[in-house]
Amino acid sequence: MNFPKFSTLAVVLMALSLAATGCKTRKIGPTPLGSRSGAYGDGRPTELSGGIPIGRPGEEVWPVEIGGGPTASFDPDQMHQDRAALAAHTVYFDYDSSAVRPGDEAKVDAVAAVLASDLSAKLLIEGHCDERGTEEYNRSLGERRALAVRQALAMRGVDPARVATRSYGEDRPADPGYGEAAWSRNRRAEFVLLHPQ
Repeated sequence: MNFPKFSTLAVVLMALSLAATGCKTRKIGPTPLGSRSGAYGDGRPTELSGGIPIGRPGEEVWPVEIGGGPTASFDPDQMHQDRAALAAHTVYFDYDSSAVRPGDEAKVDAVAAVLASDLSAKLLIEGHCDERGTEEYNRSLGERRALAVRQALAMRGVDPARVATRSYGEDRPADPGYGEAAWSRNRRAEFVLLHPQ
């Protein structure tokens, strides 16, 4: 075989291969609770589908898997959104973590009590990150944070079908500043109380 013909054929095959395996984008929306067992040994999953680990090794979290279990049966954008009602209960996270901190457990308790007292109410949990990390990673981390809070509510008796999650990653900072003081305010999960219109 002639070397120039072989190299031309190789280049054409590589170009076709790259074109056929192009990038896909995926819209991140509400994510259902998971139910598969994981390394914790008690039925808790330890990763999102696709092998994305939840939290850091050794963290005590009750994570949620994309693709299984009940999901919210409502569209938060078609409901009346009250952002002020639960604003004081925003949950904050450590750097690169999706574990609900012990100091924020009382906030989750308070939100669970509000939902228990108003059975017509539903909830949207919005996960946020600071600006460090790639956009894709921060979207994933924001979703894990929202799901961790959703699971914490489920452990307190809130029906997961009443709770939707959404990740904004780093797109909506609470503090546009630079440095740890601003970043710590941006690593959060916010609650939006929902009612039928």
